[in-house]
Amino acid sequence: MNSFPKVLQIDNNASWQQLLSHTINDPQQLIDLLELPQDFLQGAINGAREFALKVPQPYLSKIKKGDINDPLLRQVLPINTETEQVSGYITDPLAEMDANHHDGLIHKYTGRVLIIMTGACAINCRYCFRRHFPYQENRLGPEQWQQVLDYLKSDPSISEVILSGGDPLATSDERLEKMITDLERIPHLKRLRIHTRLPVVIPQRITPNFVSILQRSRFDNVMVLHANHPNEIDHQTSELVTQLKTANVTVLNQSVLLKGVNDSVETLQYLSEKLFHSGILPYYLFTLDPVKGAHHFNISDEHAIEIFSKLQALLPGYLLPKLAREIPDRPSKTLLHK
Repeated sequence: MNSFPKVLQIDNNASWQQLLSHTINDPQQLIDLLELPQDFLQGAINGAREFALKVPQPYLSKIKKGDINDPLLRQVLPINTETEQVSGYITDPLAEMDANHHDGLIHKYTGRVLIIMTGACAINCRYCFRRHFPYQENRLGPEQWQQVLDYLKSDPSISEVILSGGDPLATSDERLEKMITDLERIPHLKRLRIHTRLPVVIPQRITPNFVSILQRSRFDNVMVLHANHPNEIDHQTSELVTQLKTANVTVLNQSVLLKGVNDSVETLQYLSEKLFHSGILPYYLFTLDPVKGAHHFNISDEHAIEIFSKLQALLPGYLLPKLAREIPDRPSKTLLHK
């Protein structure tokens, strides 16, 4: 009998920090908790050697036990296929290293820069395009942070800062507040965008203190959530979005089109409608970035366009995300539809 740490029960007394520290990271434990066939254990062990397993308890609770095809499970369960070498699938599919001008800073597009706040995530999505990113070489200590600030100050064409990671909300409110305050001292910065999956997988992360930090900020604040399937959206999502809107935060969602997860018109239609009902606007629907270890999620661009065209006929324009691919060295995302 294997002995695992006790899974923290989800209750009103569990802080987001506690939930983050009690993520499931052992394949055997995941298999047992979700009552999955033991046949999948060795593949999960092999896949986790390539990219660690990490699933927080609130997200785990949304996965149907015993269903190996559950669309949320497919996003987090390591499989043996991830160990295969497939031509065209590489460790840096978006050529981010070419734009990694300072530790923790990526500048690819005119007018905006991306800051790697942390390498930590609440969940390890198997399709993650940064699953091989050198986070150890991009730590933002005080010296590196000052270099980032100096870089921003030197370029008045930059008006927007994007906080990313890892997940920027895997860091403390205190650190976030200090960094936002530092950024606010740069007069030509106007917008702050936070890309995060944490409110979807651990909704408790949206604390009153965090909302207050954004409400006090002089920036036009945007939060881009990452939900791929309607089962990831629940009443807690609606509640946290309501809190964010009290702080005048624009809340958007981006998804990745994933084989076996959301590659159907019905699923994507329901996702857009459920997002909007929760106060979130669909933003982007990305095709898979060709990252090493994730080829089994890919569908062709032709199939993606076919799905999108059918979706376009069913939804009003404001519920339709932009179908796009990020191609290195291009000045913007590449839209795959007219």
